[in-house]
Amino acid sequence: MIEPSKLHPELAFQTARSGGPGGQNVNKVESKVELRFDVVNSVVLSEGQKELLFKRLANRINSEGILVLQHQTERGQLANKQKVIKKFDELMAKSLKPIFKRIKPPVPQSVKAARRKGKEHQSEIKKMRGKVDLPQI
Repeated sequence: MIEPSKLHPELAFQTARSGGPGGQNVNKVESKVELRFDVVNSVVLSEGQKELLFKRLANRINSEGILVLQHQTERGQLANKQKVIKKFDELMAKSLKPIFKRIKPPVPQSVKAARRKGKEHQSEIKKMRGKVDLPQI
């Protein structure tokens, strides 16, 4: 498992003006931060991890093999950069975490016996519903 912080040297950042309300701050300051991570050309990730990322993050990786994340809710560029790095770290940790198949525990003998007993009881009830032969007098 690769620690997400080891991937930070391969990150590229780009800034832009944020949309939405904010007055002069929105018009003048480039506070929106866009993070780009080239999954295809990464030297830190193994081929298996790259395939895993492409499978799990298919909707976030573009046709050139670049993962693009952005953040723009904060007023300052530094705060947005910190948030987008945190988002990237969480996404990588979640995506590279192996999924283990659940191993079904065996059914205890007492449960099997109780089920069998219930079936026998139901069978007896159904047998009692049959026709009754009355003796002739």
